[in-house]
Amino acid sequence: MLKLFRYMRPYRTAVLLVLLFTFFQCLSDLYLPTLMADIVDKGITLGNVPYIWRVGGVMLLVASGGMVCAIVASYLASKAASGFGRIVRGRVFSHVENFTLQEFDKIGTASLITRTTNDITQVQQVTIMILRMMAIAPMMCIGGIVMAISRDPGLTTVLLAVLPILALAIFLIAKQGIPLFKAIQVKIDTLSRVVRENLTGIRVIRSFNRAAHETVRFNDANEDLTATSIKVNKIMGAMMPVMMLVMNFATIAIVWFGAHRIDDAHMKVGDLMAFLQYAMMIMFSLIMLSVMFVMIPRAQASAVRINEVLHMQPDIHDPKEPGKPGLQKAAVEFQDVTFFYPGAEEPAVSNLSFRTGPGEVTAIIGGTGSGKSTLISLIPRFYDVTSGRILVNGTDIREMRQEELRQRIGFVPQKALLFTGSIADNIRYGKEDATDEEIRHAAKVAQAADFIEAMEGAYDAEISQGGSNVSGGQKQRLSIARALVRRPEIYIFDDSFSALDFKTDARLRAALREETGEATVLIVAQRVSTVMDADRIIVLDEGRIAGMGTHEELMNTSEVYREIVTSQLSEEEIA
Repeated sequence: MLKLFRYMRPYRTAVLLVLLFTFFQCLSDLYLPTLMADIVDKGITLGNVPYIWRVGGVMLLVASGGMVCAIVASYLASKAASGFGRIVRGRVFSHVENFTLQEFDKIGTASLITRTTNDITQVQQVTIMILRMMAIAPMMCIGGIVMAISRDPGLTTVLLAVLPILALAIFLIAKQGIPLFKAIQVKIDTLSRVVRENLTGIRVIRSFNRAAHETVRFNDANEDLTATSIKVNKIMGAMMPVMMLVMNFATIAIVWFGAHRIDDAHMKVGDLMAFLQYAMMIMFSLIMLSVMFVMIPRAQASAVRINEVLHMQPDIHDPKEPGKPGLQKAAVEFQDVTFFYPGAEEPAVSNLSFRTGPGEVTAIIGGTGSGKSTLISLIPRFYDVTSGRILVNGTDIREMRQEELRQRIGFVPQKALLFTGSIADNIRYGKEDATDEEIRHAAKVAQAADFIEAMEGAYDAEISQGGSNVSGGQKQRLSIARALVRRPEIYIFDDSFSALDFKTDARLRAALREETGEATVLIVAQRVSTVMDADRIIVLDEGRIAGMGTHEELMNTSEVYREIVTSQLSEEEIA
C-alpha cells in the first residue's frame, strides 16, 4: 500500500496540517485529566469554589480548542484521502486504456471494474483512518504513559501487565483475519462477473428459460462471499469483547491498588482519577490501532490488486523512434504473418501473405474459426504478430505510434457497440470535430438516415445504454457511419453487414464503393453475396490462405470457396 501513497504528493501540505492539528488535539486530551485532578485535589477537597470556576473555564477552553483541531484534522484528512482516491482511480483508468486485448483477457473485465471501484474505495477509506487514527493513537499512547508515570510511577505496573496481553490478542486475531480479507476480494470479483454476465445476457437467459440456473449461480457466488465475510467478521468481532474485558479488569486493578495507595497517603484522589483516565486513553489508543489492524489487511489486499494493474505493462508499446509511413497512400501488406494467442499450442493464423492498395476492396471469407477476425485485429495492433510483418504504406506497424496508425483506420467491429448519448454523439465518436453536415452525409452513406430522421429528435435522439432502443441492423449502420465520418485511409469492416437485409446490404455496398473509392477497404463477411464484387477475395481455412483471387477465379481454383458458395447460393444464382 505504501507504493500507492506516492499519489498523495499533491496533498502533502494537507497531510502535514492533519498531523499538526492531531498533535494539538492530543495535547488537549492529555491536559484535561490533569486539570480535572487539580479541581478535585485543590478545589473540591479544599472547598475553593473560585479555583473550581477558574480551572473549569480553562478546561472548557482546552476542550473547545481540541474539538476545533479534531474537526479541522478530520476535514483535511477526508479531503486528502478523497483526492488521493480520485488520482489513483484516474491513473488506473488511463493505464487500463493502454492495455492490449491480451491484458484484458488475463485480468478479466469484471476484476478490472472491481479494482477500479471497490478496491480503490477500500484504500481510500483506510487512508482517512490512517491519517486520523494512526497519527493520534501512538501520540495518545505515549503521552498517556508519560502522564500516568508522572501521576504515580508505582501504579504503572498494572499497565505493564495489561498492555502485552492486549498486544498479543490483537496480533493473534489479525493473523487469522488477514488471509480471509484477500480471499474476500477474489470472491467479490467472482460475484461481479456472475452479475455482469447475467445482466448483459438477460435476453439469452430468458429465451432459454435459464433464469433458475442463473439464480443458482448467483446464490452460490453470493453464499461463498457471505460465508467468508461472516467467518472473518466473527474473528474480528472477537477483538472488541477481548479489549473491553481486559480494560475492565485493568480498571478494577487500578481502582483497587489506587485505593490502597490513597489510604497509605501515597496518592491523592484527583491523581487516581487522572491516572484512570490516562490508562483508558492508553488502552483506547491500542483499540484504535486494533481497528486499523482490522482494516489495513483488507486495504492491503486491495492495494496489491491495484498495483498489479498499474505495474502490468502492455505487450504492445510505441517505438522510441517511430518510423515515418511512406508516401504511398493506404497500402496494407501482410508478409508471412503468423500469430499465436497467448498460451495456445496452434497458431490462429499462419503464413499469411497478401497486399491490398488504395481503391481496392479486399474481402476475407471462411468458415467459423478460420481466423478472419484475428487477421483483421492484427492491423490496428490489437495484438502483435508472432512472426512476419504487417506494413502500412511500406512501414512495419510495430515501428509506428499506435495513435498514428489507428488514426488512419476506420474500424467497424463484429459486435456493434454504441455509447450512451445522442445519435450525433455516437457518429461524432469517429471524428470529434465533425460538422453536422458530415454527420448527416455519413449516416446517408451508411443507409441510416431514414430511420434516424424517423426517430423523435432525429440526430439528437438519445441512445440508451448498450443501444437497446435500436435494432441490430440499425446498430451496425450507426457503427459504419461512425467509421465513415472519420474519412480514413483504411476501412476495416469485421462482419459488419450480418444484421442487414439483402436489399439494404446491396445499397450500402454500392454507396460504400463510391464513398471509399480512394481508400483501402477490407471486409470480413459470411455472405458470399457481400464479397462477390470485391477486387480480391481471400479464403481462409484453419488459419491459412486456401485461395485468393476474384469470385470467378476462386470458383475455378478453390474447393473451399466453392463449398461456401454452393452452401449459400442456388445453381441459378451461381450461374
